[in-house]
Amino acid sequence: MPAEAVDYRTMWADLGLDLEKHDMLLGVLGQAYETLFLSQKSRPKGMDYFNFVMSEVHGLRVKELRDAQAAGRKVLGAFCVFAPEEIVTAVDGILVGLCTGADFATEEVEKRIPRNTCALIKSAFGFTLGRVCPYIETVDMVVGENTCDGKKKAYETLGTILPNLYVMDLPQVKSANGRSLLRAEYERFLHAVEDLAGVKVTADRLRKGIRAVNAKRQALHRLARVRAADPAPISGLDALLVNQVAFYDDTARFTSSVNALCDELAARAARGEGVFAKGTPRILVSGCPMAVPNWKLPWIVEGAGAVIVGEESCVGERGARNLVKEDGADVGALLDNIVDRYLQVDCAVFTPNPDRLAHVKEMHTAYRADGVIHYCLHFCQPYLMESYPVAANLEAAGIPTLRIETDYGQEDGEQLRTRVEAFLERLR
Repeated sequence: MPAEAVDYRTMWADLGLDLEKHDMLLGVLGQAYETLFLSQKSRPKGMDYFNFVMSEVHGLRVKELRDAQAAGRKVLGAFCVFAPEEIVTAVDGILVGLCTGADFATEEVEKRIPRNTCALIKSAFGFTLGRVCPYIETVDMVVGENTCDGKKKAYETLGTILPNLYVMDLPQVKSANGRSLLRAEYERFLHAVEDLAGVKVTADRLRKGIRAVNAKRQALHRLARVRAADPAPISGLDALLVNQVAFYDDTARFTSSVNALCDELAARAARGEGVFAKGTPRILVSGCPMAVPNWKLPWIVEGAGAVIVGEESCVGERGARNLVKEDGADVGALLDNIVDRYLQVDCAVFTPNPDRLAHVKEMHTAYRADGVIHYCLHFCQPYLMESYPVAANLEAAGIPTLRIETDYGQEDGEQLRTRVEAFLERLR
């Protein structure tokens, strides 16, 4: 860690950021982080590393990416867990998550896409049009993916703004035809990445990429499992933060830091130590992803006296579960393994999607949750449509469930708090 703060304004200016708006953004985020995270009691020592990452998420990490580019490496940015990091890593490239999770430049956004578009899509446009995301200004390629209809059409417009947008098609059905489509799209992506990096993907390179990303996922699996302890050794806010940092940080460094944190948490659990009292109501959150700095619901839930013990989300276990098989004699066989793993992601765009409901129930049991909060962003049709049958099925199975629909704004905070508190009363 640097001994003193570094001024990155020259770098941000070189990237074309709007420095005045960017200063405002960092000011708000810094204050929110201090209030929500640093004020927590009994935080694990291992969270110091993630505090540092967040303090430098627009600074040192961006400088590292630019240094890597200067050394000849390529940096790609993505919005979705369907972008296969293994393939990017195979050409010594770097895959990072792009900015979403907060409203920005809303007036400019609504000149280009409908007001009634989901908050995540509007946020991606806002960070781009507002010129406050150093990642989207840094990357050599932006990887879009046709998951929902909203994203599919949004990429048509985003492609008129970003010169380096690459869009891959995705299946909506987990059938043989769906697998063939994903296989063809991942092969097309592999060749696009090869062309961008000027590096030919070999079996050894791809296997090395698979192992590196598998190791990161295994570390996140350890983090998920240790949260089954009662009392919980880490707050849901901090665990969510670790899952969010997974999209930004250097893969090997992140993996090592998560494993070190898990060592500490396992020792805490063995001693019966936790961040909340034993018997605190335990909540599983299921639904839309929560990108940085979308911390509203976890803050409300844990502020109301419960602890979140798992996230069935793309920023959570849905995005990180399952590994890619590492055996395979050639690139084609390894690519098949990658396709098999990603086709198991139970995103709500798939129809039918019984695996997701089964996974929610599995997590509810594994992490000894008392209830489920199903979280949806306004106008996110796939998850909103699934919320009704998922909640009905969970309730029929005796699992108390609360459906929440919100956005990135703070205006409904008190209303959400009232509903969450009433739900927790039901669990006590």
